[in-house]
Amino acid sequence: MSLAYLFPGQGSQQVGMGRALYDASAAARAVFDEADSALGEPLSRLCFEGPDDQLVLTANTQPAILTCSLAALAALREQGAAPPAYVLGHSLGEFSALVCAGALDFADAVRLVRLRGQAMQDAVAPGTGAMAAVIGVPIADLEAMCVEASGDEIVSPANENGGGQIVVAGHAAAVDRLMALAKSRKGRVVPLKVSAPFHCALMAPAADRLAEALDAVRIGPLTVAVITNVEAEPNDDATRVKELLVRQVTHRVRWEASVQRAVALGVTHATEFGHGRVLAGLCKRIAADLAVTPCGSPADLDVLKGAHAS
Repeated sequence: MSLAYLFPGQGSQQVGMGRALYDASAAARAVFDEADSALGEPLSRLCFEGPDDQLVLTANTQPAILTCSLAALAALREQGAAPPAYVLGHSLGEFSALVCAGALDFADAVRLVRLRGQAMQDAVAPGTGAMAAVIGVPIADLEAMCVEASGDEIVSPANENGGGQIVVAGHAAAVDRLMALAKSRKGRVVPLKVSAPFHCALMAPAADRLAEALDAVRIGPLTVAVITNVEAEPNDDATRVKELLVRQVTHRVRWEASVQRAVALGVTHATEFGHGRVLAGLCKRIAADLAVTPCGSPADLDVLKGAHAS
């Protein structure tokens, strides 16, 4: 069995997430406590009790998801866990993967994703940008449509999620034009309720702020390769981590290609850390034979103790 660890990004959050792990595992509890200390505020309480309108703010969502994912990882390691051959995370989840791989200190990562979330929110004025999911249009055709729809604005693929679903992001009017084009060519479109147009060129100010913050952060040696969003290839070179994280802010998340690369490298099983099963759902559409097991609750830990313990 060749195992990968998966870490979700924004969209998997829900009030109450992580509470059962906090109560059941001393290792998980220590992760939440460290996050609270690193941010100087009770992030754990926001995860456990809400309110939802605060949890869904990007600057809160990103550290909350990272903390829940790494608390689940700590809880599994506490009881003994098989080490992964590769790790990968969706967007924000790449920071979780880098903590797992030893490249980022957890406290640094919590502070970085807090800044990243705020910077992404601040990069574009409310109402200026938009995102939409496009289903049933091949990527090459969609890229051509984006060029046609952009005019003097920006619209481009932002997430290649698999199963024929590609998310686009950019100026609101350009996204509207793109959706009309996709519909006219028998694609299905779903406007997304998001606070900013992530993973497109409009995020350049956020990338600059992240780069500045990363200058002060030490990157340690990677104990396991991270399959990165930008390249969909394994990286174990610590000197490339900062560059890849900065590029990720303005570039598309190549999740489908990343999962396919993991499978091509021999991965047969995966564990998804944190609340929900978003990545398991995406993986099912990308590689149906890849067995993905959740790790987000004490019950999940009981299952994994037999399946993946070393």
